[in-house]
Amino acid sequence: MVPVPSARDHGAAEGRPDVAALLPLVQRVVRARVDDPVLADDLVQETVTRVLAAGDRIESGRIEPYAIVTARNVVANHWRQQARQRRNEHRVVDLATEVPADDALLVEEERRAVAEALATLPETERRTLLAHEVAGQDTRSLAEERGSTAGAVAAQLNRTRARVRVEYLLALEDVDPPTARCRPVLYAISSGDRRRQRDVDAEQHLLECDLCARLSRPLIERGQARDDRVHVPISADADIVTARSTSREAAARLGFRTTDLTVIATAVSEVARNIVRFAGSGEVVVELLGGPRPGVRIVARDAGPGIPDVARAMEDGFSTYDGLGLGLPGARRLMDEFAVESEVGRGTTVTMTKWLGGRR
Repeated sequence: MVPVPSARDHGAAEGRPDVAALLPLVQRVVRARVDDPVLADDLVQETVTRVLAAGDRIESGRIEPYAIVTARNVVANHWRQQARQRRNEHRVVDLATEVPADDALLVEEERRAVAEALATLPETERRTLLAHEVAGQDTRSLAEERGSTAGAVAAQLNRTRARVRVEYLLALEDVDPPTARCRPVLYAISSGDRRRQRDVDAEQHLLECDLCARLSRPLIERGQARDDRVHVPISADADIVTARSTSREAAARLGFRTTDLTVIATAVSEVARNIVRFAGSGEVVVELLGGPRPGVRIVARDAGPGIPDVARAMEDGFSTYDGLGLGLPGARRLMDEFAVESEVGRGTTVTMTKWLGGRR
């Protein structure tokens, strides 16, 4: 893990725009032209990103005029793209009606999948699960029958349910896991066992295995439905917008100011853009922190080619692609804590944190 200095170590002496001062100005320009608040926020975000990227090239005293012109151009470009899309829409309406799904067939497939999932369980576990879920027998009486404790029975039932969920999904799709790692990873995700997930390196495996990445989504939604931790799969430009809005909404719940929300969303946009451009796919995890004090942590990871020289990639002015993005150095300056871990051929993980109230 390579820790690097953050925004607080790179001040206005470098001639970079002050986001806090620019944001109200940019918001006024954009919101005067755009009624949709969500769209307006995205266009403000795009404007701030462009101004920050060009900050070193703008003469002193010209930042605000540059920001106004940039905001107008961003809005105008958006409306031009919308008009172009409308002109290019297919005008022919397909009047063919879609054939409805055969409900009976779907039900039968689900029953088959359930039966196959149950068949993978040891006999004792299957009987216990059916006694509890179907017959309604409580854990205390089950424990007495088995010479155990209610807590131990409950824990076993949780593990059994997690296994059944995984086997059900595999049976429903009629697929076999491609590697021996798949089932342990999916079981750990299904159970919501964080320690076990770390032990089997679940996050890295999901980046490398398309099947497990797909099956893990309903398991995460069911087994880890938490408001303080959100996974955003990244594989296209549209996902960058999703990651940006997700991080902004999460940080807003924690009480971050509007300026900080823009800063966080800008940094997330940059690391997500890197995933799309260099790795093709990955994920961004947005997590709200309660201690040691409130904050938001963003982890962007991929299984791409990796960064051969992390130190050089963190130098200002270094860029591996042409564009208006801030890159890793820009994202680093915006956050309170920032670290990069990368291995050639295995991928990159960027971890960055913004604390409520600023760095101490």
